[in-house]
Amino acid sequence: RNDMGAYGGPMSELLPFIITSIKDNGSGNNLPEYFHLFQNYPNPFNPETTIRFSIPSKTFISLKVYNILGKEVAELLNEVKSKGMYEVVFNSNDYKLPSGVYFYRLESGNYTATRKLLLLK
Repeated sequence: RNDMGAYGGPMSELLPFIITSIKDNGSGNNLPEYFHLFQNYPNPFNPETTIRFSIPSKTFISLKVYNILGKEVAELLNEVKSKGMYEVVFNSNDYKLPSGVYFYRLESGNYTATRKLLLLK
């Protein structure tokens, strides 16, 4: 019988690293309690990147992409969203964008956040 693990040692050496359960953090739910705009990934990207954000309540959301001069080059969202975590895939080919530095901005009421992204072709 071969009980060698993936790293060459016996399987018994790997047992302490096997996940057997997941502990609840006690919050009761995983819904966000505040606004947050995450850094896109991958970054730099070509041609697609994912933009994640969280919102704490049902609200109107605007998510736009701007070039280095501040000109709007893409409108990704402009609608009401419910409380939760969201991901938006941004494909630069849809907007025929050249390589360069861009900014994406999330706005909702009095909350605004901006992050930088880099398109490399």
